[in-house]
Amino acid sequence: MISAAEALARLKEGNRRFVIGERKLDTGLSHAERAAAARNQSPFAIILGCSDARVPAEVVFDQGLGDLFVIRVAGNIVSPSQVGSVEFAAQRFGTQLVVVLGHTQCGAILATLEAVRDQADHPENVLTIVERIRPSVQTLLELRPRAGEDELIRHAVRANVRASLDHLRHGSALLEDLIRKGRLSILGAEYSLETGQVEFFQT
Repeated sequence: MISAAEALARLKEGNRRFVIGERKLDTGLSHAERAAAARNQSPFAIILGCSDARVPAEVVFDQGLGDLFVIRVAGNIVSPSQVGSVEFAAQRFGTQLVVVLGHTQCGAILATLEAVRDQADHPENVLTIVERIRPSVQTLLELRPRAGEDELIRHAVRANVRASLDHLRHGSALLEDLIRKGRLSILGAEYSLETGQVEFFQT
């Protein structure tokens, strides 16, 4: 299994190709490639990203079948099932890099702002997502009472990614152990819908 540093380099290079429109991969796969992927997988990175239709990780990072273990949920939140999915991939495949991928103009962030301000009546199941994002948004509203909507959303996206990072780093004995042994790195990232670029950050 490749190291976290090499995995990160592959993601950065893939995103660079995506941004300039020189994708390496053909959308079609040969029968032999599909057959090989059916027999086993060895994803070099785990991506916990948002369900937004504009942020497909395999496309954004220009990767193919079997390259990425992708977990998608609105707002890139972390609940027990997401933690379990990361644990599964890290333990089963030995994947050493996890990236929590947020993005600009996140609808789940906007929905949370609406809920905090009592401006919307969201369905019960949507509220389970909103409530996981709420602490990050609530804190921002208190710290930046005069901030404009765009500024709040921009900062809330990063704050929400950081909250998910913290949950993964400290909410699983297995992941904590792998991190302590130097066998797992967990990073944050933000995808720009406007430019196509992914910016990685540590905290």
